[in-house]
Amino acid sequence: MTPRQAHPIAVRVERVIPAAPRDVYRAWLDPGLLQRWLAPGGITVRLAETEARVGGHFRIWHVESGADVGGFECQIVELVPDKRIVFRWGFVGPDRTAGPVFDSMVTVTLRGARGGATKLTVVHERLEDLAAAMPHIARNVQTGWELVLEKLAVTLGAGRGATASPGLLKTGGL
Repeated sequence: MTPRQAHPIAVRVERVIPAAPRDVYRAWLDPGLLQRWLAPGGITVRLAETEARVGGHFRIWHVESGADVGGFECQIVELVPDKRIVFRWGFVGPDRTAGPVFDSMVTVTLRGARGGATKLTVVHERLEDLAAAMPHIARNVQTGWELVLEKLAVTLGAGRGATASPGLLKTGGL
């Protein structure tokens, strides 16, 4: 990020998740698992829908204090089982697609790590339109990914007897 940029145009977050790549991959496509981890802070997932195929939809409805606050309307662009998922990622407000949709791109990469864990990398790009229209949201993309990946680590680590993930490896704007 240059001094003139008020918001990152891309965010990269890496984290070790205490689960095998196949389990982490499944957690990105299983609506029941998504409801447990893909919401930062006090927000919850009211509904998750996925169509696990290239061209399929990926929808998340968020609720905070009982009120709809928007979420994501996405399309799956690429699926490489247990290794990579690419989404056309659309941020939407509470009016869903009746309001504006701010498209971006999310690439999830999975690599095996020591102890049967997974090194997960999320790269979230093309954030310019979001930053221009909703700077308060764009400023929090990095933090949002850090928070939800912590939830993912705890969700998947619970099945292995782990109480916490090994932690954040690296974060930052590209």
